[in-house]
Amino acid sequence: MFSLRTAVRRASTARPLLSAQHAVSSARLGSPLARSSLKASAVPLLQGRHYSRATDPHLTSTRSTVVQLLSNIGSKREVQQYLSHFTSVSSQQFAVIKVGGAIITEHLQTLSSALAFLNHVGLYPIVVHGAGPQLNRMLEDAGVEPQFEDGIRVTDGKTLALARKLFLEENLKLVEELERIGIRARPLTAGVFSADYLDKERYNLVGKINGVNKKPIESAIEAGCLPILTSMAETPDGQVLNVNADVAAGELARALQPLKIVYLAEKGGLFNGDTGEKISAINLDEEYEDLLSQWWVRHGTRLKIKEMKDLLDDLPRTSSVAIIHPADLQKELFTDSGAGTLIRRGNKVHVSTSLSEFENLEKLKDVLVRDREGLDARATVDRYVEGLKERDFKVYNDEPMEALAVVLPPQKDATSHLAHLATFTITKSGWLTNVADNVFASIKKDYPKLVWTVKEDDENLTWFFDKADGSLSREGEVLFWYGVESGEEVKQLVQEFNQHGRQMFGDLNLESRLHRAAEAATSIGKGRGASAASTVQKRSFSTTTNALRAARMTRPMVPMNAFRTYATTNPNPPLGEKNMSNTQPSKVALIGARGYTGQALISLINAHPHLDLRHVSSRELAGKKLQGYDKREIIYENLSPEDVKRMSENGDVDCWVMALPNGVCKPFVDAVDQGSEKGNVIVDLSADYRFDSKWTYGLPELVNRSKIAQATRIANPGCYATAAQVGISPLVPYLGGQPTVFGVSGYSGAGTKPSPKNDVDNLTNNIIPYSLTDHIHEKEISAQLGTSIAFIPHVAVWFQGIHQTISIPLKEEMTSRDIRNIYQDRYAGEKLVKIVGEPPSVKDIAGRHGVEVGGFAVHSSGKRVVVCASIDNLLKGAATQCLQNMNLALGYGEYEGIPLE
Repeated sequence: MFSLRTAVRRASTARPLLSAQHAVSSARLGSPLARSSLKASAVPLLQGRHYSRATDPHLTSTRSTVVQLLSNIGSKREVQQYLSHFTSVSSQQFAVIKVGGAIITEHLQTLSSALAFLNHVGLYPIVVHGAGPQLNRMLEDAGVEPQFEDGIRVTDGKTLALARKLFLEENLKLVEELERIGIRARPLTAGVFSADYLDKERYNLVGKINGVNKKPIESAIEAGCLPILTSMAETPDGQVLNVNADVAAGELARALQPLKIVYLAEKGGLFNGDTGEKISAINLDEEYEDLLSQWWVRHGTRLKIKEMKDLLDDLPRTSSVAIIHPADLQKELFTDSGAGTLIRRGNKVHVSTSLSEFENLEKLKDVLVRDREGLDARATVDRYVEGLKERDFKVYNDEPMEALAVVLPPQKDATSHLAHLATFTITKSGWLTNVADNVFASIKKDYPKLVWTVKEDDENLTWFFDKADGSLSREGEVLFWYGVESGEEVKQLVQEFNQHGRQMFGDLNLESRLHRAAEAATSIGKGRGASAASTVQKRSFSTTTNALRAARMTRPMVPMNAFRTYATTNPNPPLGEKNMSNTQPSKVALIGARGYTGQALISLINAHPHLDLRHVSSRELAGKKLQGYDKREIIYENLSPEDVKRMSENGDVDCWVMALPNGVCKPFVDAVDQGSEKGNVIVDLSADYRFDSKWTYGLPELVNRSKIAQATRIANPGCYATAAQVGISPLVPYLGGQPTVFGVSGYSGAGTKPSPKNDVDNLTNNIIPYSLTDHIHEKEISAQLGTSIAFIPHVAVWFQGIHQTISIPLKEEMTSRDIRNIYQDRYAGEKLVKIVGEPPSVKDIAGRHGVEVGGFAVHSSGKRVVVCASIDNLLKGAATQCLQNMNLALGYGEYEGIPLE
């Protein structure tokens, strides 16, 4: 069994796939014989239109080789089953593949190799590509300022001319790469999509597709060519219009009704914003409403899921959508486990606890008997169903009963406390559409502990291995279980299985007169084929993250917030750019932009790909043009609370940033609350709400990031407070007394209002204490760390940057190395926290976006350590941290728009 499980695990990795792709490329191009074979195979293409690579005798051996290589990423049963499924429809109904512009730029060879793989097994995916990132760069180089309205690119004549030229170049780039590796491809850059103006006054030359001409696609495939389409359309009078590539792929799918719609993207799928894990599968009929109620399903993620549902509602139930990286395309298409995010309509799972709940009991019996062999099959099932009347059970099935399971809960007087999966029958269609996963996931929700048996020659044995935590093989039967955690329970299972075999775990646990009927019935729905060795094997992993990965290999429909585990020692790792999927712009208003922090934040928003600054309020600067912002012209306003309320009511702003002095922002916050029932996101840079339990404290490195991502009211920490907490937090469990923080800040921390604390002449050759006791930051640090802190802030003559020297008493003796290791482990993976050896300096941190912590000098007693921390008070101490919080709350990657070193 070890060898089988090892093979399954190895087959699930990407390395064999990459090797297979390389092998095919080598076989195709690496020898004169291979090149000669390719030339020979091209001859029929010139002799007639009705050519099929699948029937070309010159490519028979190549197809066989590719099928064999595909078997490296999944079982032979999986590959053959899916290949048969995909070739059961006409060529143009296999798959529509949408390729993002970044894929062509960064992963052209991987993409071409993946498409070649499909073509060599006789499949003809229809490719439609975009070029958004390339167009942005081209427009920038041409001095054309891009404009977006509600996420749609406003396309004028100059933009369209550049876009059309670019699309033709990108199309040719992909076609030429395919031809270079021996795959015929045909560029279809016009004549497929017809369109009307989406809204000419608002978006100019942007189209809404109203028709798809399939003839050019069919002609390309008949000639043995992969069709490569651009997302451009034409009006009836010949005007070329720009259309979104995702929209074009969707309309193409509606016209062709393919089995698969594949979106290739660098992220390789959708991500659960709560756990940071890639979502393996979404079963819309079962999960859609619950999914949309999740806090993290917002913005781009929400829009994407809704769009997929709308698309699949217009397609047969056999169709599904996959979001995947091109390197994993074969694994996604030809294995049960997949690799990206699979979205399908599926069927709701019905749960019954009584035979009276079945309107047609004969239909239930028909399902139970459909795989049963022998003349007495019906009589056996009749006895089986009759036996169910004498005990508790649950039946799980989808609407058309492609999958049906019978689970027997543990009986009150039984020695075992485990539920038994007595029957599990799946049709071929059920396997192909992953209904089996859906039913099994429903069982797992109800029963945390389950045992079942499967025949050793079951062709789907590997699927059951993936569902189980452990297994035991005996006399042609394999016992599986999950949720059995203690060694004593496992021992008891093994003993009972060895003693009683199937009578204990495979039957209905009824009286002896029903044992034979029960034993026969439990084999219903089992296939034949695979084999396993006979030994006990408990699935073990080095981290729970690996266990989660294994549990998702075959797309179980577990609740998407059921897991939150990470391999790092940091309990709150960054969600990061690849874990959030909002790409829609968010409208931002900045209230109080005159100060240094406001200016720093404006600069960051200007470089952010998705934030759109719409309003900037400053009483002193009202009427003047905002400098340092290039996306649009903005004039400073003097917004009143009444203005803010009206704007909130109208939905003019998605995120409000309050950059006001302490004690003055409450009227504006109240105005936002009054104007919007749902409430926009507010990030307050003052100290007004840092002690309010209704607000979320926004220090991502120390506060649960999921909490920040769910928040609509975020209190941005103080600059001193951020550095002090980062500098002290890892040692809180080891404190032997009150830490003392001696801090010195540049005079920008004293604000723009003239005072002795920001008077350069007064500060030259001088240092000024802010407050000797009871400073607001002292209360803030103490409240957040849960322990009393002494804080003594000062201001010096430099402009920006803070240095803190922190003396920390220890309750036990520790070495400098011990302490440094604690800090390195705690901040492992944090992109904005750097652990250094020497005490960090202000001149090295000024203008940078993180925190540096170092020093770690231990007193000779071993009971006190001095830790130093430095931070830019305007950036990570204010504006950068504000942007982290905005990104999390608005659904973007946490570090989006933040320059990382």
